[in-house]
Amino acid sequence: MSPPFEIRASPMHGLGAFATRPIAAGTRLIEYAGARITPAEADERYPDLPGVGHVTYLFAIDDDIVIDALVDGNDARFINHSCDPNCDAVVEDDRIWIESIRDIATGEELAYDYAFILPERHTPAAKRRYPCHCGSANCRGTILARKR
Repeated sequence: MSPPFEIRASPMHGLGAFATRPIAAGTRLIEYAGARITPAEADERYPDLPGVGHVTYLFAIDDDIVIDALVDGNDARFINHSCDPNCDAVVEDDRIWIESIRDIATGEELAYDYAFILPERHTPAAKRRYPCHCGSANCRGTILARKR
């Protein structure tokens, strides 16, 4: 069975995933697939360089495993970030699944909160390096999570 979404141009960022039919809350949509690498390999492949955009196709399962969706990935890599998401990422048995957290209407863009956390302080400069363009009334202006 094909996923209940299609990939097309997104007003949020680049390409996005859009519902092709109504999706009920609690629906498991797709696995976030890609090469399984170590955090050190991720840092080597995609160094965090000043003036270079952050790679958002990496997804850490834990301290030892990172999924690189640019290598052997699937359409899950096109699900964009939103500060007011309709999906969530769920880690189960060392796999990442994208699931709906509320009912989603046909044509609505799928999105989850990337909630990216830097080891250092989330300064205004850091937040500018990781911008959000979700357009939500609740937009933080960054894909970085709030540090508590």
